[in-house]
Amino acid sequence: MSSLAARRRHPAAIVVVLLLGLVVTGGLYAALAPKDAKASTATADDVNAGKRLFLANCATCHGTNANGTNAGPSLVGVGAAAVDFQVGTGRMPLTQPGVQAGRNKVTMDANQTKQLAAYVASLGPGPAVPAEEYTKGGGNIAKGGELFRVNCAMCHNFAGSGGALTRGKYAPALRGIEGKHVYEAMLTGPQSMPVFNDNNLSPEDKNDIVSYLHNVDSEANAGGHNLGNMGPVSEGLFAWTIGIGVLIGAAIWLGRKAA
Repeated sequence: MSSLAARRRHPAAIVVVLLLGLVVTGGLYAALAPKDAKASTATADDVNAGKRLFLANCATCHGTNANGTNAGPSLVGVGAAAVDFQVGTGRMPLTQPGVQAGRNKVTMDANQTKQLAAYVASLGPGPAVPAEEYTKGGGNIAKGGELFRVNCAMCHNFAGSGGALTRGKYAPALRGIEGKHVYEAMLTGPQSMPVFNDNNLSPEDKNDIVSYLHNVDSEANAGGHNLGNMGPVSEGLFAWTIGIGVLIGAAIWLGRKAA
């Protein structure tokens, strides 16, 4: 016992305990940490080509060093995912100023978008383009629907049909949108949208939401015409203008026939 007590009092004992604790902690983190949701990294050639594309197409608004101007925000730290979303959906390069940049015709091909994203990513750390396994669907549709209704439906509508916001802005429709772009929008929070990073919604959660939206796209409407899935407002308007109009017309016709 005296020998064991002596070892415990040895000056090196606390160092050994700390090292053992670090090794155990590191091993547990490596085993239990969530999978990386990032896609493959870009090359130096991609960065150089992306810089040329940036200077030719983006520097007028965002500045030659991407630090931002009065016409456009800084892109330092926005990450490759933000570029892939904005350019991949045709929102950027912006054709004309407005309250909100809407989805438009895509002007850069996939390789140019990758190069531009690589350059912006080199300016500062930011969200990377997600790996395909987290954007192709195939997740838990029921859980995705629950997450969507809790986090997204108040702006985008329960079926992803979109909705109006303040000051002329709007939440765009999410019908028929690529899973990658839905994921990137959650990850980067474009325009009025909040950011849902991996601490808010894990990569698996985001994939579940993508799966739910894909299911909504392909799901048959058992109740007949969906009227745009805009909810009670459009349905009520239809009932008052069409339904009641038909009833009034039928009542007038029956009255004249009886006379």
